[in-house]
Amino acid sequence: MPDSPEVQWFDRPRGEPVVLHPPSPRWGELAAEWAAAIGRVLSALQPRVEHIGSTAVPGLLAKPVVDLQVSVTDLDDETAYRVPLESLGLVLRAREPEHRFFRPPAEQPRSVHVHVCRRGSAWERTHLLFRDRLRARPEVATAYAELKQHLAREVGSDRAACTRARRSSFGGSSDPPTARRRARAVGRAHA
Repeated sequence: MPDSPEVQWFDRPRGEPVVLHPPSPRWGELAAEWAAAIGRVLSALQPRVEHIGSTAVPGLLAKPVVDLQVSVTDLDDETAYRVPLESLGLVLRAREPEHRFFRPPAEQPRSVHVHVCRRGSAWERTHLLFRDRLRARPEVATAYAELKQHLAREVGSDRAACTRARRSSFGGSSDPPTARRRARAVGRAHA
């Protein structure tokens, strides 16, 4: 999540290194466990809970943290989902106009990130379409994996810079060679 004047942070990121792991079947199991727990505590809201991000793409290396997107009807009614998510041991880390970001407290091991967004929003669609594109097009997933490896080496522990670079380098292009060229340029500019 890039820095922006529109983002309100709570317990800002601490610069942990980006460490990528080979794909694991455990990621899907963990996503299903968390999705079920979230579905239970938010049942009154009838949320749509989707496994997104790299751990949702078979065969793709990733940080070993499952990303779940929770789509609700009213994002502004934060009390309706914040307290139930906190009951699962999650804390609100960031609030931005289109999305809220929850995770375990900074001092605890992380296995999940929960992204709450408005049902039908651009934020929801963008993340689902990106995941589905990576699943459907192996050459795009390969290019994305190469970009992630490059950024992990070049940008290291600046996770916000990694996120910005991934979005600017890859988010605007479904053409793998273009994405690779942009990734190299980002790495050179950051060095």
